[in-house]
Amino acid sequence: MGAQEGDGDRLPPVRFAYDRHTWKEIAHLLANLPVALIGFVYVVTVLFTGFWLTVTVIGFPLLAAGLTGARLLGRMERARARKLLGVRVDEPSRLPGRGTGFLPWLWMRVKDPVGWRTALYDFIRLPWGILTFVITLTSLFVLWPVLPFIARGLANADRAMVRGLLSPSDELERRIAELESDRGVVVDTANADLRRIERDLHDGAQARLVNLAMGLGLAKEKLLEDPDSAAEMVAEAHGEVKLALQELRDLARGIHPAVLTDRGLDAALSAVASRCTVPVKVTVDLASRPAAAIEGIAYFTVSELLQNISKHSAARTASVEVWRATDRLLIQVEDDGRGGARLDGGSGMQGLADRLDAVDGLFVIDSPQGGPTVVTAELPWRDRAPGEG
Repeated sequence: MGAQEGDGDRLPPVRFAYDRHTWKEIAHLLANLPVALIGFVYVVTVLFTGFWLTVTVIGFPLLAAGLTGARLLGRMERARARKLLGVRVDEPSRLPGRGTGFLPWLWMRVKDPVGWRTALYDFIRLPWGILTFVITLTSLFVLWPVLPFIARGLANADRAMVRGLLSPSDELERRIAELESDRGVVVDTANADLRRIERDLHDGAQARLVNLAMGLGLAKEKLLEDPDSAAEMVAEAHGEVKLALQELRDLARGIHPAVLTDRGLDAALSAVASRCTVPVKVTVDLASRPAAAIEGIAYFTVSELLQNISKHSAARTASVEVWRATDRLLIQVEDDGRGGARLDGGSGMQGLADRLDAVDGLFVIDSPQGGPTVVTAELPWRDRAPGEG
């Protein structure tokens, strides 16, 4: 990305005539002093204060706020350069919002390379602003015939500074910021999954196995005194074993179902659809299987969407379609329910969107009131490694 040069960047050749380009450059150079003074005072007051206060609890928030403000100053300087110097510079990518949590949000702003480069720009501009203001103002009265040459030379230096410090470095910078944000999402999701598994084990299979052990202990004590009662207790324990095994199977299916590993998405999604309270038509059109990680994300995305349909949609029918389009795995889940689904609706949609975003995927909901609801998900296609089956 960076600076893009178009028709507005092709400036006319330097000449003695005071055309509109020359007057714009002169106006820019004369405005350098007040603008540079504002930027310098801001950087020294806000950023330096925040930096020296980082030993206290308010230092990092103040520094983050100061760098966010520096971004705004950079945006105004880019606008001034576009209008007066004809320099077109792309706007940097926006930083992620608060959805990543306060500490990751704060740390990303403290490390923001765009904010720091803008702060450097504002810091070094004061002596340059004084120099260009004095030279331009003096030339207006003393060196009038050659002022267009002087203005062009000084303005070209300004153009170089804008392009060098106020343009986004490149696409890599944006991707680094996104990946750092996504890493936090992945960690939070993994922690939530571990807590869910621990809760399910504690409240389900573990409690049932404890009861089973107690029952078998009582049956052992009554084995000689009351064989009939002992036989009944053993029969109850046998039923508890079956229930515990089923709960463990369900838990294992929630981690990574065996049918997905052995037979792929078609069979695994058909099994999920069979447990949905709504009739679901499943269509999987894949000539080969994607990487296990991508396949797992696709499975759990569809599984959670079908659970939402069962719980919230009041639908009569639903459908799942999975196919490959060049280097993307596409998923579309549709139902004819009441509609109104949205990311902030409390049904886990935002979590799904975050999971897909963490692997460079997309998650789109089209759900007007009254239905139908169509959820489209995209994942990057990665071929399955030889050791993955």
